[in-house]
Amino acid sequence: MTEAAILTPEAENKVAFRNAVLYAAMQAMSGAAAPINIALGGLAGSYLLAEDKSLATAPVTGFNVGVALAALPAAALMRRVGRRNGFMVGAMIGIAGLLTSAAALIFHSFVLLCVGLMISGAANGFGQQYRFAAADRGTPDFRVKAISYVLVGGIFAAFIGPQVVLFARDLLAPVPFAGAFLAGTALFALCIVFISFLEPSTPASRAADAAANTGVARPLIEIVSQPRFIVAVVCGVGSFAIMSYVMTAAPLAMIYCGYTVDQSTLGIQWHVLAMFAPSFFTGRLIARFGKERIVALGMFILVACAVVALAGVTLANFWIALVLLGIGWNFGFIGATAMVTDTYRPEEKAKAQGANDFILFGTVAFASLMSGQTLNAFGWSGVNLVVFPVTAICLIALAALVFHDHRSRG
Repeated sequence: MTEAAILTPEAENKVAFRNAVLYAAMQAMSGAAAPINIALGGLAGSYLLAEDKSLATAPVTGFNVGVALAALPAAALMRRVGRRNGFMVGAMIGIAGLLTSAAALIFHSFVLLCVGLMISGAANGFGQQYRFAAADRGTPDFRVKAISYVLVGGIFAAFIGPQVVLFARDLLAPVPFAGAFLAGTALFALCIVFISFLEPSTPASRAADAAANTGVARPLIEIVSQPRFIVAVVCGVGSFAIMSYVMTAAPLAMIYCGYTVDQSTLGIQWHVLAMFAPSFFTGRLIARFGKERIVALGMFILVACAVVALAGVTLANFWIALVLLGIGWNFGFIGATAMVTDTYRPEEKAKAQGANDFILFGTVAFASLMSGQTLNAFGWSGVNLVVFPVTAICLIALAALVFHDHRSRG
């Protein structure tokens, strides 16, 4: 398709929808690798460690560190070479990470496992750009929907990733888990196929946007110091960090409570499904009720997750808590992402998005590391008690933003 002429809004939204579908397919494939790394990262780490299991979740921390470290370089690379080529690089990094993790288990190296998951995390850092890339096309009203459509791909990831774990974990027996990491490379190979069909992400139809912002791009410090950007990042970090913190500890907590690997993996499957299934209607809810209200609803659902988790350690408690964790993340994270897209101009998107993801996943990496430490020191209850102060901070920040906006308009 040529971009010589400005497209009508209807034609532009058709292109945007087609791209969003492709991004959703890519989310399904590369997103399925995340449950493999998260469901098995702690278990594989525990298997490779001899006595002290307090660092068992360090490989998952490595995964989140990789996401944080790749956030800014991924955004900068895509600005230079385009979305399509940038996502190709990300997919190849994903293949390398999974192969490294499989090798770590074969050679019984805990350090190499951490490196492998860090590389896989870097691939996920590229994948985190899917939601922003989907918002590159379409009319302003359509862009929030496009973000939501992309995350629908996570529904398929919720089934694909855990099933790869269940059916391929013994593929390289007697080495446990290595087969699942090896099988996961096929997911990124499929990603490469979908990437090849993407339309360009810088249409002439954005000329109107550019005309409205003819000045030089603002310094990053000016962008990130906006109250709306600050609150969006706080809420995005809060929802994602809580999700990672509780989810990372959950498989180990279930094993410690006497449940099987299959039961813990299925719990993660239901959790990931709950993370993305609401995406069918989250965009419409945001359009109707506003971003701030949906983010606040997500925070209250995360509180409900902690209440259920603290109520007992039956399999139902674990699974229901994980489902609520996923739904709360969906509302909190999509709403916060939509808030971030309100804070920058088209020419500022790469550095604004990269800064958001660097802060986000840097914090998430720390949360996943502390998850194992907290579980080891204070148990499953100690992990869930942390949810309350974090959600309180996010809700206070949202209330302050609403008050600030009302006062600015008044």
